[in-house]
Amino acid sequence: MQTVVLIPEPEWRQILGRLEKLESADQLRPAASATEPDEVLPMRQAAAYLGMKPDGLRKARRASRIRGVRINEKEWGFYRSELKRYQHRYNRPPAPD
Repeated sequence: MQTVVLIPEPEWRQILGRLEKLESADQLRPAASATEPDEVLPMRQAAAYLGMKPDGLRKARRASRIRGVRINEKEWGFYRSELKRYQHRYNRPPAPD
């Protein structure tokens, strides 16, 4: 059995107007929210992604050059976006001559 709720017509039109405003605002929102969720890579995968050794990545995390997240009591992980930020910040291409 389904429940039916009766709404007066003026109130219904007001609700539809608000819904249209929300949909138009949602279409104007940048597509960044539609991207994939940020992936957490374990220490070894993150180090391989950056092309460095896990010890170097641990040292960078301890020096606060890169932010890590705790996976469990022993292991650290890194968001892919944070790895990209670190890569662009600390591994700049050489300047042209």
